[in-house]
Amino acid sequence: MSIRNKPQTAPCQSINANGKLLSFDEPLLMGILNVTPDSFFDGGMHNTTHSALRKAKELLHDGADIIDLGAYSSRPGAAPITTQQELDRAIPVIEALVNEVPDALISIDTFRSEVARAAIGAGAHLINDISGGTLDENMFSTVAELQVPYILMHMRGTPETMATLTDYTDIVQDIALYFGEKIAYLRKLGVKDIILDPGFGFAKTIEQNYELLYRIAELQYFDLPILGGISRKSMIYKKLGITAQEALNGTTVLHTLLLDRGVQLLRVHDVKEAKQLLQLIR
Repeated sequence: MSIRNKPQTAPCQSINANGKLLSFDEPLLMGILNVTPDSFFDGGMHNTTHSALRKAKELLHDGADIIDLGAYSSRPGAAPITTQQELDRAIPVIEALVNEVPDALISIDTFRSEVARAAIGAGAHLINDISGGTLDENMFSTVAELQVPYILMHMRGTPETMATLTDYTDIVQDIALYFGEKIAYLRKLGVKDIILDPGFGFAKTIEQNYELLYRIAELQYFDLPILGGISRKSMIYKKLGITAQEALNGTTVLHTLLLDRGVQLLRVHDVKEAKQLLQLIR
């Protein structure tokens, strides 16, 4: 009697985050911490330093390997905020988390190089840029100077315009070309540690999101870790005719498909449930 093959992460480059080598031999979890009043799922729930710190500790207790802190909502229609507002939201939380949980790995979710620099200075360890360097011309040089891991995401336009920019020749091949050009430039600047995020929900229709999900293994060509960020997104709740608050079950199903295709890192709202999924399929 044969035993079914368990999902395996695809072999990829390890990254160095604050002196800690992340090998991705097993899938890792990135817990989402939005310190915003208007994020699509949990906006306003953790927008004080005290509540954000409590949530971060909960995510870590539940099994998060990285805390991804965002202070600027990227949902369509979200109100823009100034750089100073973003700093005022993010930096106190990072400082508090570093003080109380010094071993925690922290990612700053920002497209602004000034915010990225300040966050790393306050104790964060990775930069997660939804714009892939397109919204701040200084982002790539800043990452190279700071020598921290960089999460390179695929997006077109801005959060305000991306819904109209969904014309692709081949969704996966076009994303691969985008990544190839960006990776080459980052390497030229001396950036060593790169994680790829194909950007589910960003400048993609629901149908394109699912094609990307089913073909995501094609992006393993670069031998870099791939982040799957589909947690409670509209590709789930709109397809099912439910709300984001009801989309945990759908999220778990799609996480399973991502893991089956070799994805190495899941960015999730619900760390406990994602951790249980990993325990069940390993």
